[in-house]
Amino acid sequence: MVLPLAVILTCQLAGEALVRWLGLPLPGPVAGMILLLASLLAVPPLHGRIAAVSHQLLKHMALFFVPAGVGLMTLTRELRDHGWLLAVVLVVSTWLTAGASEAAFALARRRPR
Repeated sequence: MVLPLAVILTCQLAGEALVRWLGLPLPGPVAGMILLLASLLAVPPLHGRIAAVSHQLLKHMALFFVPAGVGLMTLTRELRDHGWLLAVVLVVSTWLTAGASEAAFALARRRPR
């Protein structure tokens, strides 16, 4: 159980280091997820090794949102000043994501097998 967790955390750490080293405009954990995906594709047996730990982490996903909630509480002035803009961005980005997902699904459905 420790080794699979170490693999996941190492990918996150490597992603964080890569982003800082290259100055990429991307969150480190996102780069870590890309590295984890690449690792899973390169080493298929790795999936079976980290699946149990991944499922346990996903069960407790709500805990990962606590820091974001605390951050929102400390930024009340900014939210008051720019909250309407944040709401507009959230709505528009949700619509764009839904549209892109629908387009990708429609494209994949039409693709011959």
